Amino acid sequence: MTFSAHILTLYPDMFPGPLGHSLAGRALEEGLWSCSATNIRDFASDKHRTVDDTPAGGGAGMVLRADVVARALDAVAAGDAALPILAMTPRGKPITQGRVRQLAAGPGAIILCGRFEGFDERLFEARPAIEQVNMGDIILSGGEMGALMLLDACIRLIPGVMGATLSGDEESFENGLLEYPHYTRPYEWEGRTIPEVLRSGDHAKIAAWRKRQSEIDTRLRRPDLWERHIGARAQSASGARHGQEDEV
Repeated sequence: MTFSAHILTLYPDMFPGPLGHSLAGRALEEGLWSCSATNIRDFASDKHRTVDDTPAGGGAGMVLRADVVARALDAVAAGDAALPILAMTPRGKPITQGRVRQLAAGPGAIILCGRFEGFDERLFEARPAIEQVNMGDIILSGGEMGALMLLDACIRLIPGVMGATLSGDEESFENGLLEYPHYTRPYEWEGRTIPEVLRSGDHAKIAAWRKRQSEIDTRLRRPDLWERHIGARAQSASGARHGQEDEV
C-alpha cells in the first residue's frame, strides 16, 4: 500500500521540497509514498483568484475564506474519502508520536496548510472531520513547513523507508521518554571519553544504563513527559495488580 500525501496550499512548489531528498526522496522514487500539491487559488471564483478577506469584527491580517478552501478540500477528498484530513494551525492540538504512527500505518493524509491569520472557523464547523493539529507551540509563516515536518515524521515509519526495522523503536517519544545519549569514535575527544559501560560488551548493563539515562534526561529536560510517563507506569502497574487479584 502506498502512503498518499495530498497537500492543499497556496504554494504548491514547496512540495515535495526537502522530502524529495535522502530517505524520503528515495522512498518517493521507489513508490513507497506519493505526493500531490493542490493550489487553493485554483478554486477561487473571481478573476483575481482571491482566497482571503479581512477578519470580521476588525483586526490585523487576513483570513482564509471558508468557501474557497472548502471547494478545494471537497475536490481532493472526493478522490479518496478514506484519507484523514489534517489542518495545520496554531489553534490545533499538538501532534504526538503516537498519532504519527497511526497516520503512517494508514493510507495517507490530506493536509490543509493555513496562512495569514488562519482559517474561517466555519470551515471546521461545516467539515467536522478535519483534525486541527500543530507541530508545537510556535508560530510559522504558514502551514507548509509544519506539513513537511509531519510528512517526514510519517514517511520514515513506512515499512522499507528506514534501513533497519528496529531503528525507530528506541527513539525519543516512542516509549514516553527521551532517547538516551549516543557516542561514537574517537574514544577520547577534547578530554572527554565514551562511558566505559558502552565499551564493556555487556548488553544487559548497556541496556540498563541507556534506560537510566533516558529517565534522567526526560526528568530534567521534559518534566511534562516525565509526569505522563510515571503516571502511565503507575496506571499499568495498578492494572496488573487488579488482574492478579481477579485471578485469585
